[in-house]
Amino acid sequence: MVRANGAVSLRELARVVQTSEVTVRRDVRALEAEGLLDRRHGGAVLPGGFTRESGFPQKSHLATAEKTAIADLAAGLVEEGEAIVVGAGTTTQELARRLARVPGLTVVTNSLLVAQALAHANRVEVVMTGGTLRGSNYALVGSGAEQSLQGLRVSKAFLSGSGLTAERGLSTSNMLSASVDRALVQAAAEVVVLADHSKLGTDTMFQTVPTDVITRLVTDESPGHDDRAATELQALADQGVQIAVAGASGGGTANGTGASGAPGGDSVGRQQRRDVPLPGPRRQVPGAAGAGLRSATALGEQGGGAERARVADMRRR
Repeated sequence: MVRANGAVSLRELARVVQTSEVTVRRDVRALEAEGLLDRRHGGAVLPGGFTRESGFPQKSHLATAEKTAIADLAAGLVEEGEAIVVGAGTTTQELARRLARVPGLTVVTNSLLVAQALAHANRVEVVMTGGTLRGSNYALVGSGAEQSLQGLRVSKAFLSGSGLTAERGLSTSNMLSASVDRALVQAAAEVVVLADHSKLGTDTMFQTVPTDVITRLVTDESPGHDDRAATELQALADQGVQIAVAGASGGGTANGTGASGAPGGDSVGRQQRRDVPLPGPRRQVPGAAGAGLRSATALGEQGGGAERARVADMRRR
């Protein structure tokens, strides 16, 4: 099934072979040890190490609940009237669906899927880059995309990738995608990375965003037995990355606001945000300082709008 589809979920495997997910998970570990596949959260993919990248159909079926939780939380970081950039990816596509409710928003993107998600949002302006279409993830890449981003200044960049480590930061398996993502980062005053816990500790071929440029990581709660994710999260925190963890909760966010700042926002209100204050200066992309954007400090010391979150210290494991 993995060879035929490129990726498969544990749930689907359990259904096909008529056994429990616990049994399937054990067998997948054994197959990974033999080098026949690579495990991913909630499923398995073809082995490929640093160079292989799954296509959109495979990615869209992996860690769907985690991506939804992350997107709900990340949407609360966007305020009315902001100008932002959103990169390509299945998690950023989920974020875009929620941004359709934020009035006065301007979104610059190289992703056809992000643009499609916002196409019918009356109060959101969508600006697309130029470039060559990369069919595997429906993104515009190449020199045309990069040149169209020159001279652009926005408040935040929301990016995803194939892996995230404290040593190298965000990375991806494709050189063209990495190059465009770096151009998106250069246009933003703050960089927000969206990555579920299965990507923590995973390193891939091309660096997209070094750790010292990442302002904030939005991730999900990792299982208690996932020591690799916990260790990497602590290492990122030690390097000054602000951490926001999404988890299922009936209590809403710390400030009880939704993506547009309205009390009791329906998507964000179902998530619990745990913000971790970290040592060191706030991350700011070189060249973006002094851009004069009203929203550039929305995640900073002012703590206004959807960012008045309850602050708690991350304890070392």
